Amino acid sequence: MTAVVGEQVWRRETPHLLAALLRRHGDFAACEDAVQEALIEASRQWPTKGVPEKPRGWLLRVASRRLIDSSRQDTARRERERRSALLDHADRPLDPGPSVEDHDTTLDVLTLCCHPALTPESQVMLALRTVLGLTTKQVAAVYLIPAATAGQRISRAKATIDTHHRRFPPPTCASERLPALLHMLYLMYTAGHSRSEGDLLDTEVTTEAIRLARLLHTTFPEESEVTGLLSLMLLSEARRPARTTAAGDVVTLREQDRSRWDHQALAEGIDLIEQALPAGPVGAYQLQAAISAVHSEAATWDDTDWEQIVELYAMLTHVAPSPTVTLNHAVAIGEVQGPEVALSILDPLLDDPRMSRGHRLHAVRAQLLEAGGRHPEAVAAYRTASRLCTSIPEQRHLNNQLTRLQAVIDHGLTNP
Repeated sequence: MTAVVGEQVWRRETPHLLAALLRRHGDFAACEDAVQEALIEASRQWPTKGVPEKPRGWLLRVASRRLIDSSRQDTARRERERRSALLDHADRPLDPGPSVEDHDTTLDVLTLCCHPALTPESQVMLALRTVLGLTTKQVAAVYLIPAATAGQRISRAKATIDTHHRRFPPPTCASERLPALLHMLYLMYTAGHSRSEGDLLDTEVTTEAIRLARLLHTTFPEESEVTGLLSLMLLSEARRPARTTAAGDVVTLREQDRSRWDHQALAEGIDLIEQALPAGPVGAYQLQAAISAVHSEAATWDDTDWEQIVELYAMLTHVAPSPTVTLNHAVAIGEVQGPEVALSILDPLLDDPRMSRGHRLHAVRAQLLEAGGRHPEAVAAYRTASRLCTSIPEQRHLNNQLTRLQAVIDHGLTNP
């Protein structure tokens, strides 16, 4: 039960608790601490006393009392204590009411995290860590930065909010903070879809990201980029059953048994992107979804329309350039123009610290080097990729490729 409280309940209830407490108290850091203490208390009591009928209301009462106790110990917060005491009526049990127990406030509190005093990156990192439940390492992995750097940026974001009296001004219009919300959910799904440590997938994280994307799509049905993001998630999630073997080993897209894909999810994702593309300006999420749709419609790897994918990546490079886009673009170009052309595109990325300290660039280069017949260089690239990789299934896959290719080289040397 403790593990459930620590992970599932934490991720599910934190946004709702934070939203309710922030409306009453306005102190982000104090509210976050109170929620953490309430969840710790639940992990102590619930295994023996049982889960309350309304767990969210129970957690909210405990968190509210923790805030009041903290206020009483801090003379600088006497005014806040007075307001809290009036709301609480001498520690009377707080009735959560239907709005707290039933209304999903996750998007509300995510919107509050988009504090105008913060940079867009800080807004997203703060939300990923404090509301959506990602670890600092997971946040760092999706941003291709060291964990220490991510932790410092999150701390600075909280400090910035403190200097603005911990007030959270609402957006001037409903869609003002939509780009940040989209980026939060995109990175949340990415973190669960390709974990940097441990198992390859975290289905709890990806499932929650898709749920929130659906909720956002319901709120903004006419926003084509919202539709594009939901489509992208569904198309990616549809391939999940074929991404690993029963033993947990990685299966590359080239080798996947496409009959194992979730074809209902594929159909929904394709339908969504076909709706979104003609509806408005084409953005990054729509283009990524379109690329995924082309992959999804191919019966095999060799049947893939690589020319179309190359063109879509060229558009994506124009709309939202990034080293990761360049990496994926090069893979597609390699299928059309050959590995040497692709390698010429990738080589400059070796000078980018964000890419060179991760394993993906080296793994892709290894595949291209092997395809070009440059086997000793490919072995070296596989070794580097394996050394840098922190995901056990991916590292195992890279080591298998390294062993296989080394055997090819040894066989060629002994049997010319």
